[in-house]
Parts: sequence; structure tokens; C-alpha cells
Amino acid sequence: MSFVVTAGQAADRPQFIPVLKKIRVRLPVGRPRTRPGAVAADKAYSSRANRAYLRKRHIKAVIPEKKDQAANRKKKGSRGGRPVSHDADLYKERNAVERLINRLKDWRGIATRFDKTPESYLAGLELRASMIWLEELLRTAD
Repeated sequence: MSFVVTAGQAADRPQFIPVLKKIRVRLPVGRPRTRPGAVAADKAYSSRANRAYLRKRHIKAVIPEKKDQAANRKKKGSRGGRPVSHDADLYKERNAVERLINRLKDWRGIATRFDKTPESYLAGLELRASMIWLEELLRTAD
């Protein structure tokens, strides 16, 4: 898991690549991988730049196409390229991320952003994420 703290009014889409650069996928053995097998995201992250980045790194994009992007592609005819496909079953698992975000926001300080400095807010996020991780670890150990 990784976090990138931005100003409150900043959009999420520009942070897609910086977050992916910070992610490390840990397997039971070996060093952490810096390239996941697939990335599932909602339509907000469906941009040419994001898809090109994922293609360049050989990461499967599980991102549905926006309606306006599909219409523009169809309007171009054969020059518009192939339709974007995504694995619907894998996309359904994206809700785990949404549930995690909601669990992070159970802490009022995270949900309302009481902390004045980005460092203290990030520390709160990491502390809450660690607590959630430990809860899950203890639950599966029983």
C-alpha cells in the first residue's frame, strides 16, 4: 500500500503514476516486485497517459472506458483504434480498495483532515493502515 498526499483541491487522476511508482508487491519469497500484474481503477483514471504508462510497463489495465472517450473513438472511425477492453471479473474486485478507503476514514481525523501538516496527516494514514493490516492478520491467524 502506498499513499501520496496532495492539496485538498487536487484531482486524483494526476496522482495515478506517482502512486504506482511507490507500490511494492510482496510475495511469500523474494524481493518485492515493483510491477503488479494488473491495475484496477474506475473510469476517472481512463486516460491515454495512464494507459500508455501501463502498456509500457506491461501491466494489465482493468479500467473501463469513459462514454465520451468511446464516442470520440467511434467518431474517428477506423482511425480511432480498437475499443478498450477490461476484465469484468477482475474489475469487480476493485471494491476492496473502496472498502479500505472507507475503513481508513473511520478515523475522524483522516475523514475531516484535522491535521495541518501533510507529514502528520500521512503519519495518521499510515498508522490507521497498519492497524487495519494487523486486525486482518490477527483475524486470519485464528
